[in-house]
Amino acid sequence: MKIAIAQQNYHIGHFDGNTIKIIDAIATAKKAGAELVLFSELAVCGYPPRDFLEFDDFIDQCLHALDRIKPHTNGIGVLIGAPERNPSPKGKRLFNAAYFLHDGEIRAVVQKTCLPTYDIFDEYRYFEPANNWQLIDFKGKKLAVTICEDIWNLGDNPLYTHCPMDQLIGQRPDIILNLSASPFDYTHVEDRKAIVKQNVLRYGIPLIYCNAVGSQTEIVFDGGSLVMDKDANLITQLPLFEESVQFVNWQEDGSFAEPVLQQVGQLPDAELDPLRLEPTLCTAAIKEAIITGIRDYFSKMGFQKAILGSSGGIDSAVTLALAVEALGKENVKAILLPSVYSSDHSVPDAEQLSKGLGNPYEIISIQPVFESLLAVLKKSFGDLPAGLAEENLQSRTRGNILMGLANKFGYILLNTSNKSELATGYGTLYGDMAGGLGVLGDCYKLQVYALARYLNRQQEMIPENIINKPPSAELRPGQLDADSLPPYEVLDPILYQYIEKRKSPAQIKQLGYESELVDRVLSMVNKNEYKRQQFCPIIRISPKAFGVGRRMPIVGKYLS
Repeated sequence: MKIAIAQQNYHIGHFDGNTIKIIDAIATAKKAGAELVLFSELAVCGYPPRDFLEFDDFIDQCLHALDRIKPHTNGIGVLIGAPERNPSPKGKRLFNAAYFLHDGEIRAVVQKTCLPTYDIFDEYRYFEPANNWQLIDFKGKKLAVTICEDIWNLGDNPLYTHCPMDQLIGQRPDIILNLSASPFDYTHVEDRKAIVKQNVLRYGIPLIYCNAVGSQTEIVFDGGSLVMDKDANLITQLPLFEESVQFVNWQEDGSFAEPVLQQVGQLPDAELDPLRLEPTLCTAAIKEAIITGIRDYFSKMGFQKAILGSSGGIDSAVTLALAVEALGKENVKAILLPSVYSSDHSVPDAEQLSKGLGNPYEIISIQPVFESLLAVLKKSFGDLPAGLAEENLQSRTRGNILMGLANKFGYILLNTSNKSELATGYGTLYGDMAGGLGVLGDCYKLQVYALARYLNRQQEMIPENIINKPPSAELRPGQLDADSLPPYEVLDPILYQYIEKRKSPAQIKQLGYESELVDRVLSMVNKNEYKRQQFCPIIRISPKAFGVGRRMPIVGKYLS
């Protein structure tokens, strides 16, 4: 049986666009002689649709899209994800389902069993889990159809009561077909291969895994769909971060005609270390995820042009370089906003960066506006010494200028804050925290440096002086980040252990970090939740990003 795998980039709620894309892939599969084509989870409406699922009209449009697809299934089987209404008055009103279409009709519907409710996932908010499990008979073969999380419920401590493959294996299936919307993080590509391998070894049958690709606001789907034979040999892997329709020939004896690519294994641990200063394979994947996140956010929202503040520092430089690659140099404008506290190299470094990248830029001094604000506030401030308020006025002046230009000319402001800054509250609300999309908000400072080195691997895109100089907000004479924060080589691993690994203060101290420093850093993280909850969407590249995947109370007292 020739099987097509359609790895596609959908747009949430864009039923016409999604449907056309799906119909085109079916036509491609038919032309190539495929007998079955596999699409990803909730392909018809896009994933995750979130509270759109609460609207009857949204579900009606999903079902109408299926009706449009059905006439194109003559002579070919189609497995596609879409919500299904629950006919029972008990339980949630919907199922997350896989529809099997053939010869113009819905021949079977499979409901998802394992509904994730952790990190970015909230499926049990909307869906009822499956309560019966049946194979699909097609052309003399028995298909075990699963949906994303359904194949992840393995191990000694399963998260869910039922594992659908444990229910189905007694019916003697010939193959596992999995429709997924599995988001990217820098550990997940290898995790995914490992879980597919575990399923194959446990059940002794081949597995075809079709993943979504593309970005949905902060969540990036990287594709990388997989085909594995019954001996856990990787037959093929679809490209990462690209749409693709590929084919495999599943033979009568259960093997595949295609050559085996490799035995499935893990990258070396060093390659998965997210805080290495020098670029790794992990860094390359992070870069591609961010490019995808920027590009899809703009294209799906109908935006064309971006603007950002270019300070001559590492964060704005990396943001600018990534935005230029994602959107084109002519569509990204850099604004240089010096003050009397800007170092003598800030403007030249930022100019050199933009001249090298070829993007338009403009220099606007914030000094006249800042001095006017000080004059207006002089009476109210009285004789109090200058301090944080005056520093933040400069940052908010920059934010106002950038937002003014964005409003006037239809730009979207890209935020350049990194994860280290957002974690510790080292940023100004309505100032340098302003923006429509957080490009580096899930990258620790050390990862930003690694990205800069990666971008410079073939030629110098980011001037070496930007990479090598000590980081500074330049809001007072001689200011350095190190005045307020521990060195990033110390800070970032502490943050990583707390945020990603959820380690306790005692556990982090046992790793050799100074007790007082650990307490101070964790206190900064928790005290600044109020800032992060007012921040823009952040492109997610880690297993635990700020935003929808990390839900903390603002008024909590824990460790603060």
